[in-house]
Amino acid sequence: MIIVGGGQSGLAAARATLDAGLRPVVLHSGAEPVGSWPDYYDSLTLFSPARYSTLPGMPFDGDPDRYPHRDEVVDYLRRYAEALDAEIRTCTRVIAVRPGRSGGYLVETDTGDELPAVGVVAATGSFGNPYLPTLEGQSEYTGDLRHVAQYRRPEAYDGKRVVVVGAGNSAVQVAYELTGRARVTLATREPVRFLPQRIRGRDLHHWLRVTGADRLPRPVITRLIRHAAVLDTGRYHDAITSGELPRREMFTRFTADGVVWSDGTAEAVDAVIFATGYRPNLDYLAPLGALNQGVPRQASGISTTHPGLVYLGLEFQRSFASNTLRGVGRDAAHVMAALAARVDRRPRLSRQARPTASGAKRLTPPVPPDRARDGAGG
Repeated sequence: MIIVGGGQSGLAAARATLDAGLRPVVLHSGAEPVGSWPDYYDSLTLFSPARYSTLPGMPFDGDPDRYPHRDEVVDYLRRYAEALDAEIRTCTRVIAVRPGRSGGYLVETDTGDELPAVGVVAATGSFGNPYLPTLEGQSEYTGDLRHVAQYRRPEAYDGKRVVVVGAGNSAVQVAYELTGRARVTLATREPVRFLPQRIRGRDLHHWLRVTGADRLPRPVITRLIRHAAVLDTGRYHDAITSGELPRREMFTRFTADGVVWSDGTAEAVDAVIFATGYRPNLDYLAPLGALNQGVPRQASGISTTHPGLVYLGLEFQRSFASNTLRGVGRDAAHVMAALAARVDRRPRLSRQARPTASGAKRLTPPVPPDRARDGAGG
């Protein structure tokens, strides 16, 4: 079984593969299996507490009610990978997946290998493929233009005029962080919507868990959630309503040195940061014909065009939490049950994890296959 991608989705897939009694090979383009987390901005903290932000079998160390920092997540994923009894090949980019010569698949890497596979888990998600829209005049703009995926810290914007585009968590968090060093405007198409971080003294994710909202299926979620919403303790809402963080309706076009706002006024701007989301990072599946304009043809993570091909880490793949640390484990158990049914499950593995020289903690024992099918352990 070949798993493409060694971030949170790939590691969850490896765990579910081992639970199903199969032997995974994880192929990851980066230097270590921690996904895109080291590349996020320095101040990033999770919006969910540690107790709700884990992969199957290994809790976060320390206070379960704290909000882990980016670097804590990187360390957590590193330890998780070390504790898995799985072959993980780093610095190995998959460039194409093709039909196998006698069934199954042939996975081609940039190292020149062609690896046969009875099944493929496309676990590269979307965070490696930031979406940058194109607006009128954008190619003539001479200022600093980038996606938030390329933003690291506020010091680089000291004293500058900056516009941050977007109405989600990253846009608001970065714009707020920049207010202490730059003149910032948040540009959105609609007013920013907020969700309370805490309700009746408990984090929102507690209520998502106990009410089952975290597991609502995609059709229900997409009807209920029409717009992005920002998790907030009140500080972001107060900053916007007080004018500390000005918000304006999205500008209509770029000029050589700035933007033109919706009311027709032009303004010189040193930098524009787009926090406009991500798109599926699955170009390597194009040779199969498994994509429709870059979007996978799938239902709940299972390919509708190619038996033995499944996906992990897609936004709203099965639920609100599908592309998060807290939700991807459930999805991994679901798709692996379907995938395992298609392959020879012998010989079964005698154990799921191994001790390591670095002292990584052993993961909890594998979930029996009959429980893995209905998402137990996720």
